[in-house]
Amino acid sequence: MHHSQFVHLHVHSEYSLLDGAAQLEKLVQKARDLRFPAIALTDHGNLFGAIDFYLAAQKAGIKPIIGCELYIAPGSRRERGSHDGGYEGANHLTVLVASLMGYRNLIKLVSKAYLEGFYYKPRVDKELLATHAEGLLVLSGCLNSEVSRLISAGESDKARQTAGWYQEVFGKDHYAMEVQAHGLAEQARVTEETVRLARALGAPVVGTNDSHYLEAGHARAHEALLCIQTGATLTDANHWRFSTDQFYLKSADEMARVFADLPEAHRNTLAIAERCNLSLEFGAFHLPRYVVPDGQTLDTYLQERAREGLHQRYGSNPGDAIEARLNHELAVIEKMGFASYFLVVWDFIRYARAQGIAVGPGRGSSAGSLVAYALGITNIDPIRYGLLFERFLNPERVSMPDMDIDFADDGRDAVIRYVADRYGRDRVAHIITFGTLGAKAAIRDVGRVLGMTYADVDRIAKLVPSFPLNITLDDAYQKSPPLAEMVRSQASVRELWEIARALEGCTRHASVHASAVVISDEPLDEHIPLYKDPKRPELITGYAMGPIEKLGLLKMDFLGLRTLTVLANTVALIRESRGVEIELDALPLDDATTYALLGEAKTFGVFQLESGGMRDALRGLRPERLEDLIAIVSLYRPGPME
Repeated sequence: MHHSQFVHLHVHSEYSLLDGAAQLEKLVQKARDLRFPAIALTDHGNLFGAIDFYLAAQKAGIKPIIGCELYIAPGSRRERGSHDGGYEGANHLTVLVASLMGYRNLIKLVSKAYLEGFYYKPRVDKELLATHAEGLLVLSGCLNSEVSRLISAGESDKARQTAGWYQEVFGKDHYAMEVQAHGLAEQARVTEETVRLARALGAPVVGTNDSHYLEAGHARAHEALLCIQTGATLTDANHWRFSTDQFYLKSADEMARVFADLPEAHRNTLAIAERCNLSLEFGAFHLPRYVVPDGQTLDTYLQERAREGLHQRYGSNPGDAIEARLNHELAVIEKMGFASYFLVVWDFIRYARAQGIAVGPGRGSSAGSLVAYALGITNIDPIRYGLLFERFLNPERVSMPDMDIDFADDGRDAVIRYVADRYGRDRVAHIITFGTLGAKAAIRDVGRVLGMTYADVDRIAKLVPSFPLNITLDDAYQKSPPLAEMVRSQASVRELWEIARALEGCTRHASVHASAVVISDEPLDEHIPLYKDPKRPELITGYAMGPIEKLGLLKMDFLGLRTLTVLANTVALIRESRGVEIELDALPLDDATTYALLGEAKTFGVFQLESGGMRDALRGLRPERLEDLIAIVSLYRPGPME
C-alpha cells in the first residue's frame, strides 16, 4: 500500500476522558483509510488505551507509537499550593516512546504522576523527567506547554533556557520543537517564535494537529462532550469549547496545506515516526512467587500438599483412577508453570478460613480440578460429577488459569489486605474498568447539554428498546418506529440524535472493577502503569482487565458475596442461641425437605433459581437430587454447581 507522507504525532482518543471523542478502533481505521504509515496515541496524563491501540494498529498494518501528553508541575510534583502554572495548574508536554526502555520509563512517569503528583491532574516534575528520560522522544508541546506559554508571555530568553533544559535532559536528537496551526492568531505568533528558537538550538521543527475527534463534522459533538465533562450546557455563554473546528484527524494533504509555509514541519513527522520502534512481547507470565520451605521447589511442595489433601478427601487409599487423575493434573500444572498460582490461591483461602471468613465452594471451570479440590480451594468433587480438568487447564491452549473465589462480603477486604501484605503492597492492585456512553446514556447526556427538559429527554430515552442490553442507536432507530418518527420530524431531536451517535460508545469515566485484583511477581509499575483515584485508598491498575491478561499478569476475582455473610451469621446465631454447631460444608445434599421447597419454587433470593423462568422449571421438574438442579441452566459444566 502506498503510504501518505505524514504521521500524526499528537492524537487524543476516548481515553482522554470526556475530552477526546475518537474511539480506538475507529481511530485506527481512519488512519488506515488515510494511508498513514504510523500514528501516535498521546492521551492526557494516562496510558489507558495503549495496549488496545498497539494491538489494533499492528493488526491494521500501521506502526503504533505509544505516547502521552504529560502534565508538568510548575515546581515539585509533591507541592499542592497555588503556582503560576497557568492552565490547569500544570504545563503540557508531548512524550513519545522510542524503545522498550522508553515504554518502561513512560509507565514509571505516568504511575508516579498519579501516585505522587496528583493535584487536579496527574502531574510529573522535572526531577522525574530527568530520572526517566531514556528511550523517550519529546516534542515541546501545544500552546499550553511551558515553552509556548513563556513565548506567549514575551519571555523569549526564558523559553530558550527551558527548551535547552529539555534538549539537554532528553538528548539533542530526542527533542523537537512542536508547532500547530488550527487557525488561532496566538498560535501563529507562537509558531513564528518557536521556529526561531528551533533554529537557535539546532532542533527539528515538527508539525502536529492536536487531534481530539476524527471528522471535521464532529466538532459540535466534541463541544457537547466537553459540556458533559464540565456539567455545562451548550447554551451557557461561557461553556468550555475549543476556539476552532480544526482539531480533527486531517489527511496528509490537509496537513501539507496547513504547513505550506513550513514544509519541514510536515516532513519531519516521518523522521520522528521512523525513530519510534517499540516491540512488545505477549505470552510470558508474571506470576507471584510463593515462598516454599527450604529444600522444596514450587512443584514438589504443591505435590506434597495436594497428596496430603487427597487423602483427607478420599481416605488413605483413594484408588488408582483418582491417583492417576491427580498425577496427570500435577504434571500439566508443572509443565505449564502454574504451581505458584495454585499455592498462592491455597494460601489466601487457608488464611480466610483461619480467620473465620466464609469461603464459597468454588465456581467456574476451576471446579473441574482435582488438585484444587484436594487443596481445599474448591469444595466440589470433580470425580463425583464427572467434571473435566481440561476446561480449566489445557496444555494445548496455553492461557492463564482463571479462578473466581467467593468470600463473605464483610471479609473480602481483609483477604485482599492479607494478599497485599504477604506478596507486596506494590505488587497487588485493584483493576481499573471504564464506563462507556451506551445508547440511552448518550441520549440523556447529550439531551442535558442541549438544554432540553428532563421530561423530554426521558421520553426519548425510553423509546430505545431495553433489549439487547448493548443495543446501538442505529439498531434502536430500526426497532422503534416512534423513535424514528421523532428523529425525522423534530429538528431538536434530530440534533440530539446526530450528536449522540457521534459520541455513542465513547469511554465516559474510569472506575474500579467490582472484584478483579492483579497480583504480580515484581512491583506492578515494572509491567503496567498505575492509577489512583483520589477518593479511594487502594492501588489501581492503569490498564483494564484485557490488557492485563495479555501481558501475562495474574488476575484473580475476589467476589464479596452477601449470601455467604448471611449464612455465616446464621450459623453464629444458631451456635449462640441453641448451642448447636453447624458445618455448612458438611450439610447433606439429599435433604428431602429442601427439595420439597425447591419443587414449590420457594426460591426468592436463591442464586440462579429466583427468576420467573427458573421457578416455573422447578415446579415442572420437582427436583429430588442435586443432579436434577444441575440439569436445569446446563450440560456437564461446573458453573451451575455453585
